[in-house]
Amino acid sequence: MGKNIESNLANTPHFNPLNPQEFRKQPHEMVDFIPDYYQNIDSYPVLSQVQPGYLRANLPQNAPSLPESLETILEDVKNQIIPGMTHWLSPNFFAFFPSTVSTAGFLGEMLCTCFNSVGFNWIASPAATELEMLLPKSFMFQGTGGGVIQNTTSEAILVTLIAARDKALDVDGSGNLNKFVVYASDQTHSTFAKACKMVGISPRNIRLIPTTIDAGFSLSPIQLKAAVEADMENGLVPLYLCVTLGTTSTTAVDPIELLAGVAKEHGMWVHVDAAYAGSACICPEFRHHLNGVELVDSLSLSPHKWLLSGLDCWVKNPTALVKALSTNPEYLRNKQSESDSVVDFKDWQVGTGRRFKSLRLWLIFRTYGVVNLQDHIRSDVGMAKIFEDFVRSDPRFEIVVPREFGLVCFRLNPDETFGSDYTELSNQKLLDWVNSTGRVYMTHTKAGGIYVLRFAVGATLTGDNHVVAAWKLIKEGADALLKTV
Repeated sequence: MGKNIESNLANTPHFNPLNPQEFRKQPHEMVDFIPDYYQNIDSYPVLSQVQPGYLRANLPQNAPSLPESLETILEDVKNQIIPGMTHWLSPNFFAFFPSTVSTAGFLGEMLCTCFNSVGFNWIASPAATELEMLLPKSFMFQGTGGGVIQNTTSEAILVTLIAARDKALDVDGSGNLNKFVVYASDQTHSTFAKACKMVGISPRNIRLIPTTIDAGFSLSPIQLKAAVEADMENGLVPLYLCVTLGTTSTTAVDPIELLAGVAKEHGMWVHVDAAYAGSACICPEFRHHLNGVELVDSLSLSPHKWLLSGLDCWVKNPTALVKALSTNPEYLRNKQSESDSVVDFKDWQVGTGRRFKSLRLWLIFRTYGVVNLQDHIRSDVGMAKIFEDFVRSDPRFEIVVPREFGLVCFRLNPDETFGSDYTELSNQKLLDWVNSTGRVYMTHTKAGGIYVLRFAVGATLTGDNHVVAAWKLIKEGADALLKTV
């Protein structure tokens, strides 16, 4: 019986999903495909034109029984996947905030996938842990602070909320979550309220303090202080303040130092959501926006928006984070962790497993250097200023919020005598027309009750010519729209 089994095994074709010879060939095909995509990306509609359910009708719903060639698969990518893509890396993508990429970022991702490390603790991959502890410099493990790469800024807010909650419960002792109150401006990203609900904060105790256009939609320390004192008079406990450096709607900047001063008077955890504008602070001319950062407990930023890579969260004192999120099952115990001589990043995040994503940042920093990264940011800000000047030069348009970084908030304001409803409808029609051409993609927001068009510069491939062409298209749309009035 044993010989028959051995004989059958010997005749079974060997499946090798990591064949070195195939690996030398197929990645070259993919590497040829990707630059071709970037070279032709200008020719695709920026905003996908497909209808819901289009892919189900065009691709098999079951995996094939036998292998298919990479060439065949890439043909389907060209014919079926690309038409259904909204092209975030298009030089004509001016929506949301950019998601940047770079050659060095790709190389770092290749190495990350190559090693396929699941570095949940130090012993699982010492290099993955220690490289992350060395970069970026401002987050180095010195004293009591340290940085960790989270999957998203949303997770950074979530884990710091958990740490703040558990720390406050230890102090309060009553275990009454209903007393805890959290604070932010009404311009704070919606993920803040979502994360608060996830950690058990009552929606009634989420204070989104109103901002005004006159204050640039920045959170007022005076209003924060008044809200906190009113809650304390009602027997509630101030828990957490989320300060924003570069809000999603308008890139408004909250005054970190003044707000942190108010929060610290009442023992609150202070988190700075610097997802967008935090990266800009590598440029000296923007660094003043971080004044007072030494007073906060945590800060998160998203290098994929401007530094060509992933996500980070810095924590001033990680003890509370580790205490709230630590797990230590028997199968993960080891002498290094038990000795407290190493960091186990599984205790700094929601999940256990984590990829070796610091390789991307490491390659980017070393390949380009600080000077080139600063120039990249300044170039984007410069193009946004060019667009802002275009808007100001046309009396039919107006700048709604002063521009600080790479986002221009503007609107068509053809005739104030028609009223705000007409103006909003005109801007909706203009935005729909621009996006329907496929030549440019923009988004809108509402700030202070005003419908605003957002023009966010920052895609890696965007140049002055794309900004000029976008403005010409917007003017063309305005011309057509106003002719019908």
